[in-house]
Amino acid sequence: MIKNYLKVAIRNILKHKFFSLITILGMTVGVTACLLIILYIKDELSYDRFHDHADRIYQVGLHGKIGGQDVRVANTCPPLAHALTEEVPEVESATRIAQYFGQAVVKLEDQAFVEEKVFFADSNFFSFFSFRLLEGDAKTALAEPNSVVLTEKMAKKYFSSGPAMGRMLTIGNENRAYKVTGIAQEAPSNSQVHYEFLISAVSSDNLKSTVWLNNFLYTYFTLKENASVANVETKFNDLVAKFVGPEVEKFMGMTLKQMKEQGGAYGYYVTPLTAVHLHSTSQGDVEPGGNILYVYSFGVIAIFIMIIACINFMNMSTAQSAGRAKEVGLRKTLGSLRSQMIGQFLTESMIYSFLAVVLALAATYLLLPFFNELAGKELGASSLLDFKLILGIAGIMGLVGLVAGSYPAFYLTSFNAVEVLKGKIRAGVKSQGVRSALVVFQFSISIFLIIATIIVYNQLEYMQQRDLGFDKHHVLYLHNIDRLGTNKEPFRNALSTRSDVQAASFTNNSFPGVNNTTVFKSARSDQDHIMGLFYGDYEHQNVMKFRMVKGRFFSKDFPSDSVAIILNEAGAKEFGWTDPLNEEILYSGGGPKEMRLKVIGIFHDFNFESLKEKVRPLAIMLGKTNNTLAVRYNGNPKEVISGIGAQWKQFATGEPFQYKFLDENYDELFRSEQRLGRIFTAFSGLAIFIACLGLFALAAFTAEQRTKEIGIRKAMGATVGSLTLMMSKEFTWLVIIAFGLVIVPTWFAVNWWLESFAYRTEVNPLVFVLGGVVAVVVAWLTVSYQSLKAASSSPVTSLRYE
Repeated sequence: MIKNYLKVAIRNILKHKFFSLITILGMTVGVTACLLIILYIKDELSYDRFHDHADRIYQVGLHGKIGGQDVRVANTCPPLAHALTEEVPEVESATRIAQYFGQAVVKLEDQAFVEEKVFFADSNFFSFFSFRLLEGDAKTALAEPNSVVLTEKMAKKYFSSGPAMGRMLTIGNENRAYKVTGIAQEAPSNSQVHYEFLISAVSSDNLKSTVWLNNFLYTYFTLKENASVANVETKFNDLVAKFVGPEVEKFMGMTLKQMKEQGGAYGYYVTPLTAVHLHSTSQGDVEPGGNILYVYSFGVIAIFIMIIACINFMNMSTAQSAGRAKEVGLRKTLGSLRSQMIGQFLTESMIYSFLAVVLALAATYLLLPFFNELAGKELGASSLLDFKLILGIAGIMGLVGLVAGSYPAFYLTSFNAVEVLKGKIRAGVKSQGVRSALVVFQFSISIFLIIATIIVYNQLEYMQQRDLGFDKHHVLYLHNIDRLGTNKEPFRNALSTRSDVQAASFTNNSFPGVNNTTVFKSARSDQDHIMGLFYGDYEHQNVMKFRMVKGRFFSKDFPSDSVAIILNEAGAKEFGWTDPLNEEILYSGGGPKEMRLKVIGIFHDFNFESLKEKVRPLAIMLGKTNNTLAVRYNGNPKEVISGIGAQWKQFATGEPFQYKFLDENYDELFRSEQRLGRIFTAFSGLAIFIACLGLFALAAFTAEQRTKEIGIRKAMGATVGSLTLMMSKEFTWLVIIAFGLVIVPTWFAVNWWLESFAYRTEVNPLVFVLGGVVAVVVAWLTVSYQSLKAASSSPVTSLRYE
């Protein structure tokens, strides 16, 4: 029986080669797109799940609220991990990691490099996490001071001529020597922590700190089996009262109770390790995470693509239903059972589906490198061999075959044989309504994706082109200036004499971002306020081109500027002043005495962080020497870098020359959004292509069915233009109906997505009109070729049809 099914199915496929090709092509493109999306989603959902007991590992975050500002950060204090294991019975173990501040200079004899993926880690790092140690003892590799673990890649980079274990490296501006005590495998791509150097935590004085208000590292703990994480969160309150309370009173001059009465808050919360990548609510995670909204969006697009591909098949099935109805009637007369005919139709559908899946697997394998580049992933071909994915592919194949073949299998086989053979049932007429409904649904999805793609593109363009509030172009940062020692100032002076350098300024910060957020008070109030803070010298304004709204920038003409401060507009608004230039601010700076700072200027708000967040209060204090040199230049960037690099070698022999452009730093903020936007556009384009493919085949079939009608009309004097219009009009109306049905849901969907951005483009109604026009034009171009071809044929040929 099955052999007979296969023979008949293959015969029907070969009989209608053109329509079979269109159907298989559409389904292949659809399944390929779905497989790529599934691989993307699978990778996003797999982050940090490779760790043993990943479901019991949690990251601790800090929640603070002062002066109406609510802050949730992933940074915690050094003593928290020890307190968790000692004070909270539900905690099995805890560990800490801390990023090396800035970029680390690593030296081996006469070689010097700047490395960025450098962390301090506790001695239990490799027993807590499931990162693999290739050489060395997991229990002792990070136990001793001045010990470091390298990845296999770094070991080959520095010690290509021999073994790395036991060798010495010099790391940091202090030129401190570290012994290599372990070689680790690189962290998997689906890890939130990617390290290249791991320095023992006992090597850092900062990690030995007992101050609970000193938050700069990351704390993780493992929950005991069958314990409740809710109990841990409850006991956080006890830790805050016992350890944080006295420090708040000491440094801020108020009790925790008073702080809460003023609307403040201070406490800890947890995020499951497996949820950090997609669901974190914290700022300052180890690495930028993904976005669960995009995962949902791509999942929806995958479903849409498969629906459109299935609709194509169903459309072709319904279009051919009149001929197949006669086949059903004849076979019933000859004694075929309905169940046998259902099996026949579903077998045909499954063959289409099977061919599409096989071709899609081959296409996915070939396209995977290009998709990795597009999505910023490292998906390997082995991903296609995952057992769950294979089951999913089999499920897709069965579902597509069942859904796509459902109409001919269950509807056509229900006809009464006698009535069909007498011509009393015209399946084609009934199927026309089904076809029209499917085309409307198909183009509703397409129009939604067209409009959504335009909105996504507009938002990304808006974020990249938006005026940040200062001039980010022609500025570069030179890092690790401390490596120059006493040559720092002479090097800056030498740069200032260059014709292609406008100004050079020492600072402790490079935008975007501010690495210090601290508490200030107005001299006339006890209310605490949180502001970002960084230091710049007298030339900083000439480099950054901040727009001063009131007052002035720091000047050598005013010696009192050593105790002055400059705020952005958000900072002045935070304090609620009417005349900020007559105000003073109190700042402890971690010292025993508070500094009284005179406000001398207010500069225009600018986006010093992501455009997803509103501009928060920011302050600048005078700092004459820092570890970063900001340079505003003119002319050709390559020539400028070459010239500055040559001067660097004169003042810093043997030290690595490291620089970054400010505008490129900002571009990095949008790279994930750019990648996601390109993926969204690509898959939306595929969905629209599949819809047009089906419409093209449907138009061809309709033209074929109306061949005799077209011949008669031409014989009666109809023009090619009128015939083309007649045949295109039906499909045009279907697209217009689809536009009317989808416009309201699309409006709500795009506005919901835009709400996640603090700065968003306006949704112009013309975008919706444009989406509808594009859909109509695409439909016309798709249909007009077949319509024009049929209308241009000779009436004699048309009338000989049948």
